[in-house]
Amino acid sequence: MRVVLISDSHELHRELAVPPGDLLIHAGDFTWFSKWPSTYRNFNLWLGTLPHRHKVVIPGNHEYLLEEPRERSAITNAVLLVDSGVEVEGLRIWGSPVTPLYSGAFGMSRASERRRHWARIPEGLDVLITHGPPFGILDEVGAGRHDGDPELLEAVLEAKPKLHVFGHIHTGYGTARREGTLFINASIFGEDGRLRQPIVIETQAEPMVTGLGRKRE
Repeated sequence: MRVVLISDSHELHRELAVPPGDLLIHAGDFTWFSKWPSTYRNFNLWLGTLPHRHKVVIPGNHEYLLEEPRERSAITNAVLLVDSGVEVEGLRIWGSPVTPLYSGAFGMSRASERRRHWARIPEGLDVLITHGPPFGILDEVGAGRHDGDPELLEAVLEAKPKLHVFGHIHTGYGTARREGTLFINASIFGEDGRLRQPIVIETQAEPMVTGLGRKRE
């Protein structure tokens, strides 16, 4: 299966040239701190124009409107995961928008609370989608500072998904492999404000990166 990975499009989704594939995953922050229903309708309509036969989306810390369960019906052209899972052509996928923020949508600032939360990650996953990264993996924001979630790292190393997709830290864009898991920060919003291309992988016995995007000039 060819999987196209995106995160942090921040309302610039219509400027993207999205590669073809079987499954599209968006790991959150498709708005700019928005509570406007029209913003979500626009994103949903765009999803409907894409040819991928499967689409999976999680919210990010900008998606305030989707904190309300009754508002989540705004996304109809993809499977929206909020601390939940889905199976796509045999791939077991689970997604969560939680990040260790004091403010922002789906923020969970207490480490003890996040530890309990991340204990819900199922074992045997093919794909884990979170909005934020685990601590120390594709989460550096400069001068050796890491803004990932230590409790998430602990849980991921325990659950051992084959693929962990996230975004949130724009400077962390790229891939890494650790203890049997392929980690991908799919943030397409570059630190200079220009867009990067989505990352493309092929799922085989082990996920393999076949397309690592560059910034669009």
